[in-house]
Amino acid sequence: MEQFAMGFVGWLEISGWYAPLLFIAFHLFRPLLFLPVVLLCISGGVLFGAIAGTIYSVIGITLSSTIFYRIIKGVPGVWKRLTRLKNKMLKKNTSLTVRQVAVLRLVPFIHFHLLSLCLIEICTDFKEYVRASFVSNLPLAFVYTTVGQWLSKISIPMMVVFMVMLGIITFLFRRKQYILSWNDFFQPNT
Repeated sequence: MEQFAMGFVGWLEISGWYAPLLFIAFHLFRPLLFLPVVLLCISGGVLFGAIAGTIYSVIGITLSSTIFYRIIKGVPGVWKRLTRLKNKMLKKNTSLTVRQVAVLRLVPFIHFHLLSLCLIEICTDFKEYVRASFVSNLPLAFVYTTVGQWLSKISIPMMVVFMVMLGIITFLFRRKQYILSWNDFFQPNT
């Protein structure tokens, strides 16, 4: 999958004026390829810069969200399954606000369309959903596209230093737990 993504990035670099259209279209096919939204936003920053990449990513993500809305409203079985999954993840009667969804979209491990389902539940109609989706997609696209632009401008030695520091920080913040067996804790009387 990573080779496909890198090949796609290389192909977009030589595409010329229609590269933004291909990038936006790739956002529409992203769910079928099981690619995370974060990966596409970062690649948008690498390819187009922070401002243009953010604009293209917001357009692509919002179009993807509107297609999701149409599919979810058209296929009730998918709606029921996703609602059950949402109820397992969140409390049954939990209703998120648009701002909460915007913040949760910044977390790369939370499923994008599960949060879109939360937006569908709080919006009354399609127009309101599109507006809420657009607003909640802005921080996601801006933050990760900016990260992508930053990564494209960093030198190789700085990237190595950054990766080493990230590894050290990850090691220091790891979960520290010790497992003692019953026999280790309570010594048998001999």
